[in-house]
Amino acid sequence: MVELDRTIFLFLNSLHTPFLDSVMWILSMRAVWIPLYVLIIWLLAEKYGKRVWIPLVLVPLLVLLTDQGSNLLKNLVERPRPCHEPALAGLVHTVKGYCGGMYGFVSGHAANTFGIAAFTIPLLRRSWYTWTIIIWATAVSYSRIYLGVHYPGDVLGGALLGLAVGAALAWTAQKMNKSIKQ
Repeated sequence: MVELDRTIFLFLNSLHTPFLDSVMWILSMRAVWIPLYVLIIWLLAEKYGKRVWIPLVLVPLLVLLTDQGSNLLKNLVERPRPCHEPALAGLVHTVKGYCGGMYGFVSGHAANTFGIAAFTIPLLRRSWYTWTIIIWATAVSYSRIYLGVHYPGDVLGGALLGLAVGAALAWTAQKMNKSIKQ
């Protein structure tokens, strides 16, 4: 399984161009996505009105659980990032010499983006939004492989963590909303 992860990583990481280097670098920057987060808040406010506080109060918990959960798993598993793996020296394409911390399993970017997706999709229930946010989470997650800082397995693990936390908190938000309505 580890060898398959490495093989897929090396293939995906090798698909680089100077243009994509810039695109993937920007795609991985969290601050770039602030307008998207503002749009999500606006969509939630539009749908939930005065009860928008229900999903908004859960967002910090979502970020805490996905972000810190991924850090906890990185420190427990201690799987080196591809760019820190001695066996891959000279084979990993990185951008701007960036490699990140020592360990990569699970990807915090994947956990956070898929967490946001899994949390907001059932709350907003708009098909255009569903496809857009899934494409966004997938693109951000892929950028981590492209940049040489995560194996596909790291990204998959992060996505699963994010999906689980996001879905659980979306369920919580829906239950809270239902109980307050009554």
